[in-house]
Amino acid sequence: MMMMELRKIEERAGRLLSLEGKVAMVTGAASGIGRGISIRLAEMGAFVAVLDIEETKGRETATEIEAHGGEAVFLKCDVRSAADCRRAVETMIERSGKIDILCNCAGIAIRKDIVELTEDEWDLAFDVTLKGIYLLSREVVPHMVRNGGGSIINIGSGWSLKGGPRAASYCAAKGGVVNLTRAMAIDHGKHNIRVNCVCPGDVETPMLASECAQLGADRGEFMREAANRPLARVGTPDDIADAVLFLASRMSSWITGAALVVDGGGLA
Repeated sequence: MMMMELRKIEERAGRLLSLEGKVAMVTGAASGIGRGISIRLAEMGAFVAVLDIEETKGRETATEIEAHGGEAVFLKCDVRSAADCRRAVETMIERSGKIDILCNCAGIAIRKDIVELTEDEWDLAFDVTLKGIYLLSREVVPHMVRNGGGSIINIGSGWSLKGGPRAASYCAAKGGVVNLTRAMAIDHGKHNIRVNCVCPGDVETPMLASECAQLGADRGEFMREAANRPLARVGTPDDIADAVLFLASRMSSWITGAALVVDGGGLA
């Protein structure tokens, strides 16, 4: 009897998490967290548009998805460009007729304080990390409205919610991501569009390696410090992808405007 009940629960969970028939768009999907999210959404049945400025690695993400039986297309897109964002969305609408899920993952980490930081670097951080969410969401939301709803997941950071050393533009932009998420959730709840934010801690990605290099830190020491949290490890792209899947799926149907911290207890 217990086995039968367990199977029923597993089947129901599978149905709630299934993305069969859904169309998803993920930015920053050529590597790291964005790549992990793209693969997970495809594994759960979504047709995934892989967006990135990096063409070779972006195509590799799409190819890997297809090699494992999923559906994906790579679209070269600079999220700082209104024209690129419009073109990417129009391409997906022409191809699939809808966009159900948008994950705004593109971001950049420049490890400098405000004295070291140039104006161009400040603008770059905000354009990629924050303006990109605005530009792409502006194109996607009207299609979600016409389709009866959707789910938007913005990728913030633990440093969306607290400060960090030598990361002025990153902390400011990621802080903006959380409050932009809340504002979008308020504006578009009436359209059945849920807008949430995932705030990762340190995740083993090329971006984290870049931060280590920018700071001139010893890699071993840097990674040990990054793992100094209650669960005693650095995160993986899969850890973040699973949280995004939850927020993209019917399992989170009454969650919007939330900032979900996924950091192994780093902010605890």
